[in-house]
Amino acid sequence: MSRAIALTFDDGPDPVWTPRVLAALGRVGAEATFFVMAPEAMSHPHLVRGIRTAGHAVEFHCTRHLRHTECTEDQIEADTGAGLRCLASLGVTPTRWRPPWGIQAPFTGQIAKRHRLSITGWTADSHDWTGADAESMLARIEPDLAHGGEILMHDGIGPGALREDCAETVRLVEAISRHAIEHGLTLR
Repeated sequence: MSRAIALTFDDGPDPVWTPRVLAALGRVGAEATFFVMAPEAMSHPHLVRGIRTAGHAVEFHCTRHLRHTECTEDQIEADTGAGLRCLASLGVTPTRWRPPWGIQAPFTGQIAKRHRLSITGWTADSHDWTGADAESMLARIEPDLAHGGEILMHDGIGPGALREDCAETVRLVEAISRHAIEHGLTLR
C-alpha cells in the first residue's frame, strides 16, 4: 500500500497565494498538482509556467466554477471544452480533471472520456476555505493520512470561501511535511 501523500490545490493560480504555496513546497521539497481555473491561468500565464518549471503538475479544474448537478450536459461540455482550449494555448494538456466541489452529474464521466481526462477526487479535505488555522486543518485530515492519501487544498479564494487569504494553507504545507516525516510517509 502506498504511504505517500499527494498535495493538491484548486481554484488558482492566484497572483498572491500561488507563489507563496510554491515557496512552501520548495522549502519542504514536495511536488504538488494544481487543478487550475482556466480564466485564472489565462490571466496569470507566468504562474502556470512557474508551477511547471518547479516540477509540479497543472491539471484542469474548470472554466466557471459550476456544480455539474445544476447544469446541463451541454453547459458542462462547453465549460470543459473552453477551459481545455485555454490551457492548450498555454502549452498545457491536462489528463486529470477535478470537477468543482467534487460534484459529478450522470454525464460528467462521459465528458471526461470524450476529453481523455480521468476524474480526480481526494481522500482528505482540508476545508481550508473555512479559514481554520493550519493546526486545526492538520488535526482534521490526520486520521485520513495514516496510509497516505490525496489532500485537497486551495491556492486561490474560490466561490463560497469564508476566508480572506490563503496564509493558513501555506502554513499547512509545512505542517503536512512535518507530519509526513514523523509518520514515515512521503510527499509526492
